[in-house]
Amino acid sequence: MRMTKKYDVIIVGGGPAGIFASLELCHAGIDVLLLDKGREIDARFCPTQEGAERCVLCSPCHLVSGFGGAGAFSDGKLTLSTEVGGPLKELISFDQAKSLVDYVDSIYLKFGAAHEVYGTGEKVAELERRAILSGLKLIPVKLRHLGTERCRQILRAMHKHLSSKIDIKLRTTVKSIIVEDGVVKAIETNNGERLSCSYLILAPGREGSEWLTNEAKQLNLSLNSNPIDVGVRVEVPSVILEELTSVLYESKLEFYSRSFDDRVRTFCMCPGGEVIMESTGGSDPVITVNGIGYTTHKTKNTNFAILVSTTFTEPFHEPIAYGKYLARLANILSGGVLVQRLGDLMDGRRSTKARIQRSLIEPSLKAATPGDLSFALPFRYLKGIVEMLQNMDKLVPGVAAPHTLLYGTEVKFYSSQLKLTPCLETEISNMFAAGDGAGTSRGLVQASASGVVAAREILKRIGKNDKSQARNPKS
Repeated sequence: MRMTKKYDVIIVGGGPAGIFASLELCHAGIDVLLLDKGREIDARFCPTQEGAERCVLCSPCHLVSGFGGAGAFSDGKLTLSTEVGGPLKELISFDQAKSLVDYVDSIYLKFGAAHEVYGTGEKVAELERRAILSGLKLIPVKLRHLGTERCRQILRAMHKHLSSKIDIKLRTTVKSIIVEDGVVKAIETNNGERLSCSYLILAPGREGSEWLTNEAKQLNLSLNSNPIDVGVRVEVPSVILEELTSVLYESKLEFYSRSFDDRVRTFCMCPGGEVIMESTGGSDPVITVNGIGYTTHKTKNTNFAILVSTTFTEPFHEPIAYGKYLARLANILSGGVLVQRLGDLMDGRRSTKARIQRSLIEPSLKAATPGDLSFALPFRYLKGIVEMLQNMDKLVPGVAAPHTLLYGTEVKFYSSQLKLTPCLETEISNMFAAGDGAGTSRGLVQASASGVVAAREILKRIGKNDKSQARNPKS
């Protein structure tokens, strides 16, 4: 094993949590290393978006790994609320969480985010009232939309700002964490390097959630299973949802299924966006579905996820394995992602290429295979999804039309929840966990905020908490 430079802080994961931790630390006069197993932002591309007919299982997937994390190819929605996007307000105080949301928003603005904010005004209250009448709960939130292309511009600016102040090591996988007498000491990389550190921030993103869970088990850390979020990506003509998206951009709707009382919700609405596929799962990857949206290049469709959240009882403790199992069923049936018209699902028949071509909607994901989702998803999940669409149809007629397209499977992988202190320190001294992969967030803003929480605690411990200059990215 090769010994190399000792760092004051090593950050594992180059997504929003890792980047914002780096922004807090980069002016403190300490040695910081940010590493990620993926590529540079401009070296990340998806072959299916370049015309490939099938996901080729890039290792690692460029859409979820690399500088910027999965957020680099997301629709780029900043939900400016403590009510959605993760459990941060439960880990720290409500006032601190609210202050951090505002702070994170200010940093995104300074690096180039658009100033327009959705989800305000009198029309929001009217939509909330109509949702209630439709048997749905609308969670109105202030939202700033970046767009996929602006996400990349902002990330380039952040990389430029950080690159002269800290070490950034990409295309590097962390093999293991080294702990001595209950204190973190180093990490070992896949190429045999031992990188020593005084503090470690684990922010591996959803793509690294399984790795983090495995490391936590090796280190005998306490783990609690998170709920499983499984569902489909829905695609409809943009005009159907235009009334909602023009005011809210993303409609966060919540519903409890009549049949099973499961929590069902919309997630990641992309007006004028595209449905994409991505591979996730490290050494044992599966192909899942997601959505992106641009500010300039618009399609005629809007897509969004409908996810069913399920909490299992003991002795179940493998949410990631279960989610991968469901995703793999769709992979086996289709070679990647299945697509089915809602009308075909309701009539108990599979969709065919000819039926899709006769539809009113042109699928934005050309590589999806027409088929039958009932072979890939449990009846319980499909029932909840259909009931949700039927109630949504009361709010916005046309959502539950026969030609509505359903892509499967969409799975959100979260690490089992680590036992953390309010400053996000694990049971190992000087080792912190942040972001979606660590179970501390479920979106860009709270992931970014969690990175700030961990970094500020480190600055406090080394007596440099007044040195953070993330507020002045031009310096």
